[in-house]
Amino acid sequence: MPLFWKPYKSEITNFIDELKAKKPTLEAEQRAGRALLWDREQDRSAQSGYNAAAVPQQPYVYQTKSE
Repeated sequence: MPLFWKPYKSEITNFIDELKAKKPTLEAEQRAGRALLWDREQDRSAQSGYNAAAVPQQPYVYQTKSE
């Protein structure tokens, strides 16, 4: 390793670092936005109802049923 070796930092990493420096609340805003849509409690009774109502799929979905 050379004496004046610097670790590589990509342009994207530099951009993200600059963005976080300009707007320090960015990560908190991202977490709040994620909490709105994804981080929710699941209704287990409704989910079990959905699973019970599921129709099994045919092995080959495009073939018509021959009975």
